[in-house]
Amino acid sequence: MIFPALFFYLFAAVLIGSGVMVIASRNPVHSVLFLILAFVNASGLFVLLGAEFLAMILIVVYVGAVAVLFLFVIMMLDVDFAELREGFLEYLPFGLLIGGIFLAELIAVALGWAISPNISSAVGSPIPANVSNTEAIGLVLYTKYIHYFQIAGMVLLVAMIGAIVLTLRHKVNVKRQNIAAQNARKKATAMDVRKVASGQGLRDSDAAEWVQ
Repeated sequence: MIFPALFFYLFAAVLIGSGVMVIASRNPVHSVLFLILAFVNASGLFVLLGAEFLAMILIVVYVGAVAVLFLFVIMMLDVDFAELREGFLEYLPFGLLIGGIFLAELIAVALGWAISPNISSAVGSPIPANVSNTEAIGLVLYTKYIHYFQIAGMVLLVAMIGAIVLTLRHKVNVKRQNIAAQNARKKATAMDVRKVASGQGLRDSDAAEWVQ
C-alpha cells in the first residue's frame, strides 16, 4: 500500500501546484501548459481510483482537444496582454469581492465536510466486480442523469453556435453563394448569347466583359 499512497501524494501535489501556476503565471501560454500538466496528473488520480475510462477521457478530450485548442487560439490571436493589464486596478475591488465569496464557500464546505468510516472500502471497490468501469458510467449517465446529460449537450450546442455567430466575419472581396438568387434566375438572366466572328474567337481584352 506504500506505492499507491506515494503516487497519490505525488499526483496530488503536482496537480495543486499546476493549478496555482495556471492562475499565477503571467504568460497565458505558460498557463495553458500548466493546465495540461494539471489534467495529466488528474488522470493519474483517476487511475488510482480505478476509473481508467475517465482517465483516458481526460487525456484524449481535455488534453488532446480542449487545452491544445486554447493554446492555438492564444498563439494565433496575438493579444497584447500588456494593454489588457492596464485596467487591472480598476476591476480589483470587484475581483476581491468575487474571490471573497468563493473563499467563504470553500470554508463552509471544509467545515461541514464529513468522512464516512466506510470510505476506504468504497474507494477500494468503486464498482461491482462483474461490471466494467465504462459500463458502470453508462448505466448511471444514461439512466439516472439522462436529463442533465441532455441539458449539458444543449448548453454546449448553444455555446458553439454563439461562438460561431460572434466570430463570423464576412470579407468584402470574397464571392459567396446566394441560394435564393440562384433559384430565382431565369433563361434571360442566366444566358447571354454573343456572336463571335469566324476565326477570331474570344480575345483577352473581352474577358472582363464575357466573364461576369
